[in-house]
Amino acid sequence: MKLHADRPDQFSITAYGPGWIAVNGERHSGALLLSAFAGVRPWACPRFEDLAAGHFEAVLTLDPVPPEVVLFGSGSRLRFAHPALLRPLFERRIGVETMDTAAACRTFNILAAEGRSVVAALFVD
Repeated sequence: MKLHADRPDQFSITAYGPGWIAVNGERHSGALLLSAFAGVRPWACPRFEDLAAGHFEAVLTLDPVPPEVVLFGSGSRLRFAHPALLRPLFERRIGVETMDTAAACRTFNILAAEGRSVVAALFVD
């Protein structure tokens, strides 16, 4: 069953598995930042344990306009970043939803298809 129309002008997650995420058919094996309109780029934080506030500030540089919401995919299991690390987003009134990376991939596609301004910050493990 097709739930929404494809939008060829957007980036979407086309598949994912242990150790990789495919964006528009291209596989990526490291942590990444993804915007439906600006595309994908490596995230400078390779592991959850290395998270710092500056890593979340990088989310703000993807699109010319800050996103409505950031989906934080914490890897193969649900882990929450310390609230102090999310301060750069909270100060700009940007919502943050934390979930495992598989759930973040699915949620990203749904929100992007609705035309929402969404960025995903995803750990791949």
